[in-house]
Amino acid sequence: MTKKIIISLSVIAAIAFGFLYGKGLLSVHQGLEPPASLAALKLEKTPQNAPSVGFTDATGRRYALETFRGRYVLLNLWATWCAPCVAELPALVRLQARAPGLRVMAINTDRAGVDAAAFLKSHGARALIPYRDVDVTMLRSFKAYGLPLTVLIDPQGKIIARAEGPADWDSPEAVKYFKRVTGS
Repeated sequence: MTKKIIISLSVIAAIAFGFLYGKGLLSVHQGLEPPASLAALKLEKTPQNAPSVGFTDATGRRYALETFRGRYVLLNLWATWCAPCVAELPALVRLQARAPGLRVMAINTDRAGVDAAAFLKSHGARALIPYRDVDVTMLRSFKAYGLPLTVLIDPQGKIIARAEGPADWDSPEAVKYFKRVTGS
């Protein structure tokens, strides 16, 4: 009889957890505080759905952010004129290589027709796909009041953390943190 009660309570707890997480009332990421090297990365108290926005690649092909659901995404909004943005690009490349469960997406927000692929290559970030926010919808949708802005999105499409300003993305502690978060 006791075994049945334990199993029943476990099932009820699992259903309640799933319901609360699905409603955004509970986050499985709470308790996974970023290390000091990622002081700029702040966990969201109540994760919200990421905006439904689009962007392009270097060829002009459009993508919807929802296309990348099902995995963790570290979305970085940057511009060529932003010195801190440019300085952290190589660290984002190294993070992407060291944390395989994380998809790093650096999206150029320049309004001018900058060759993002050539720019990334010349700044040690050729491994990043040159995405662009051609109509500044990303900036508006994510309420970017400054750059760089980096957002961590979970596989369900919820924003679980946000960094306004640069961070030490490829420090050993940061890599370990992202591996723990993504389970990789």
